[in-house]
Amino acid sequence: MGKKVLIVEDEQSIVDILSFNLTREGYDTLEALDGPTGLQLALEQNPDLVLLDLMLPGMSGFDVCRKIRQAGSMVPIVMLTAREEEDDKVLGLELGADDYITKPFKNRELMARVKANIRRMSVVPAAQAPKPMEDQPLGERMRIDTDRAVISKDGVPLDLTQREYDLIRFLAARPGKIFSREALMEHVWNYEGYVGDVRAVDVAVRRLREKIEDDPAAPAFIKTKRGMGYYFGE
Repeated sequence: MGKKVLIVEDEQSIVDILSFNLTREGYDTLEALDGPTGLQLALEQNPDLVLLDLMLPGMSGFDVCRKIRQAGSMVPIVMLTAREEEDDKVLGLELGADDYITKPFKNRELMARVKANIRRMSVVPAAQAPKPMEDQPLGERMRIDTDRAVISKDGVPLDLTQREYDLIRFLAARPGKIFSREALMEHVWNYEGYVGDVRAVDVAVRRLREKIEDDPAAPAFIKTKRGMGYYFGE
């Protein structure tokens, strides 16, 4: 059985095109033409990825995304939007979407996003040699339990999303090394040779800082090198 993609989009013609192209790439698809149905399928059918339009009847894509995350689901969500407003894209990312793509989009670009997000969720760190339950240090104040994929600060477990966990673990494994936003999109988001919009990185870093920094305005862990990128500073 192939990976399952849920399409939540109210334009039947777009649903048909997406379903055709995804099926041709070996994916199984589920379709919903309104927000409430999309939310129900997302929670009951456990898809491997959700393609989510923002403008939906019955419930907006923003609300669908919020409720999926509130239910504890970490399914990758890629927003589909015809809007150009910056605030809409950032709000979707803030609510827990993993990425967005603006209509009209090229099929090759969409499939690259789908594959990258599904691949990210399929990667099993435990493929490495098993490690004891003893935590591993990430600097002086944070530790990681790789078996449970939990990062703690000052002995308190942090409530991180999978993306936030991946991001801090990647940077902390290379303290002091500066990574551009494009490089982080490639290594953490799994977008090979990424060239394009990198605001998803800035949103992820901002959310991460709110959870791990004593003062997010003066970060001690995830630092910025102006004009270059981000690095782990402890």
